[in-house]
Amino acid sequence: MSQLDGGCLCGSVTYSCDGEAMATLLCHCSDCQKQTGTAFSIVVGVDRDALQVSGDTLATYTTVGEDTNEAVHRQFCSACGSPIVSLPDLTPDLAFIKAGTLEDTSWLEPDMEIWCRSAQSWVPFDEENRGQFPRSVPT
Repeated sequence: MSQLDGGCLCGSVTYSCDGEAMATLLCHCSDCQKQTGTAFSIVVGVDRDALQVSGDTLATYTTVGEDTNEAVHRQFCSACGSPIVSLPDLTPDLAFIKAGTLEDTSWLEPDMEIWCRSAQSWVPFDEENRGQFPRSVPT
């Protein structure tokens, strides 16, 4: 099993990724907060072509990025509600797997935090080990 294999809570949607993690981000944006129902989302950036997602209950909800005005296609399981992956139009070569759906998270450690200006006031920042950005990652 790859360290980038995973699936939803009920098992109806599964995925595998033949690539490597390019970045691991802790995102504090309000859309991720609403999608996860908690203070932030941890996502793993991968080559979109290396990711294979399957399942009859895979659904998509599209939001619009505040900084980019570009669509972000948020895929999830319509049966159990688990968020699976975000596919931003701005980065057509990248997919962002929701790290909580990974089978193996033993290696997981975020590289940076984005949308820190939207972070909950009680969330501590790890300024020594991760870069922080008030909005999205500068391009």
